[in-house]
Amino acid sequence: MQTSEEATSLDFTTSLGRIRARVHGEGPTAILWHGMFVDGRSWQSVVPRLSRRRRLVVLDGPGYGASDPLARLTTIEECAEVAAQIIDALPESGPVDWVGTAWGGHVGMTAAALYPQLLRSLVAISAPVQPIDPVFRVKLIIAAGMLSRLGPIAHLRHAVHDAQLTEAHQRDTAMTALIDDAMAGVAPRALARTVTSFIINRTDATHRLARLQAPTLLITGDDRGEWSPETMAAAAALVPDVRTAVIRGARTLVQVEQPNETAAAIEAFWDARG
Repeated sequence: MQTSEEATSLDFTTSLGRIRARVHGEGPTAILWHGMFVDGRSWQSVVPRLSRRRRLVVLDGPGYGASDPLARLTTIEECAEVAAQIIDALPESGPVDWVGTAWGGHVGMTAAALYPQLLRSLVAISAPVQPIDPVFRVKLIIAAGMLSRLGPIAHLRHAVHDAQLTEAHQRDTAMTALIDDAMAGVAPRALARTVTSFIINRTDATHRLARLQAPTLLITGDDRGEWSPETMAAAAALVPDVRTAVIRGARTLVQVEQPNETAAAIEAFWDARG
């Protein structure tokens, strides 16, 4: 464990290697797991507000940031096992509040279904439950091959920018830098493995929605094509205890594009639970 002026660093030994976390604030524990192509820094704009209410354990997911590279293909289900390993290893924790974007939202849904005793609540941001479109899947298979051989070349970075950010925010160099820096920090083959494991091989998770016992908040941006407000609302109808929120002016990286609105939605959800 290392201490800095801003946060404490924690390392967890898991079945997918060493996972690094930064801990902010005090109080009940919330775990934050980011989406694809970024790392734990993608939460930096909401940490100041959310850390007033929770002890935030901000993870670098397997293969990203200061965590170990992803050495093999894996699944969302194994990531949920990793989440359980981390929660069990946390000192003075007990059930946690889970906050995840995209990949992290998928992990949270799966963990909530498989290990309901470990989650006090679930926030899943921009996390569609259906598998990816078959045509898009083929394009991603080609892109993963390019990533493995060439790394995050300009063409691929721009494609990721377009998938993650609205057109307006693609012109914000601070936002695109969060993506570019995170991708540059991952070995090409390890990066390609994350794309294959967590996007290309993503399966339908609709069957898990009815098994979510924890109070759940589903959030989407208004420009997220495969997880539109209407699609999210249809999925929410299957969840026993659920609230929803639509954040305007956001695509996939909702908490990066609209941090104040995202933090406010999460705060309201936590406050409503007491």
